[in-house]
Amino acid sequence: MRSKGSLWRDAFRRLLRNRLAVAGGIAILAFAVIGAFAPLIAPHSFAQSDFGAAFAAPSPQYPLGADFLGRDMLSRLIYGTRISLLVGVIGALVAFTIGLLYGTISGYFGGRVDNVLMRIVDILYAFPGLLFIILLMVTFKSGFGNALTGGSPFVRVVAAVDKSLGGMLFIIVGISLTSWIGMARLSRGMALSLRETEFIQAAKAQGAGDLRIIVRELVPNLLGPLLISVTLAIPGFIGTEAFLSFIGLGVDPPTPSWGAMIADGFQAMRSYPHLALFPGIALAILMLSFNFLGDGLRDALDPRMKR
Repeated sequence: MRSKGSLWRDAFRRLLRNRLAVAGGIAILAFAVIGAFAPLIAPHSFAQSDFGAAFAAPSPQYPLGADFLGRDMLSRLIYGTRISLLVGVIGALVAFTIGLLYGTISGYFGGRVDNVLMRIVDILYAFPGLLFIILLMVTFKSGFGNALTGGSPFVRVVAAVDKSLGGMLFIIVGISLTSWIGMARLSRGMALSLRETEFIQAAKAQGAGDLRIIVRELVPNLLGPLLISVTLAIPGFIGTEAFLSFIGLGVDPPTPSWGAMIADGFQAMRSYPHLALFPGIALAILMLSFNFLGDGLRDALDPRMKR
């Protein structure tokens, strides 16, 4: 019987043979480096305005042009990478962690525990996720808008943290509260089928406790499918943040977000199409990169998909 380590190595080799997946991974890594070193890469500050350069066309001083306030588009695109990646990665980590734990416990123990836990998931799943996030954002922004000068100490601390993150805290909270539901249902279904397999029954016969079985036997067998699912879900998280910023419920100005940049450029689309075109292209490339990587992981981790 082959070890789990060799199976993961074989999957990695299959992943490297997928050119689109490798290209997607390289693009994601490039975006991560750009976002991490944005202050060193960006030629200007994202909030620096030059009203004399408003709506400037691409030039040596402004390689991608300037927006309606004379802010460098390239610098704002570079800093906007941070917002999209942080929302996508943090949303994925929360969805993966909570969904894995919640679904595994529900599927492994079954019975009354499974009924109670999954009824909670069904109730949450019935409510539209995007509408729920919009309601949360409206509530957060109206409730914490003036909290820096009033309110309880907890509210002031939360408002200060949100301000330091450019208004991104509540977006992450809203996405995190809804992103784990699908992962929980997926992990619960797989746990239900795996708990009746021979290796689980053998572990029980040897006297292994429930915690040991879940950690040592169930979780490693759930990682592959969940990793594929969460990678393919990241573009949805990024798109949600861009949509919220597009309708004015995202990050606080002047923090750059690709969705907010598209909204600003859309108003002058006929005369200055580059204002909406460049952030739209960046958003599309990042989302496609995660889709390519997710498809490659699916093919690599499922030997039946091997050509």
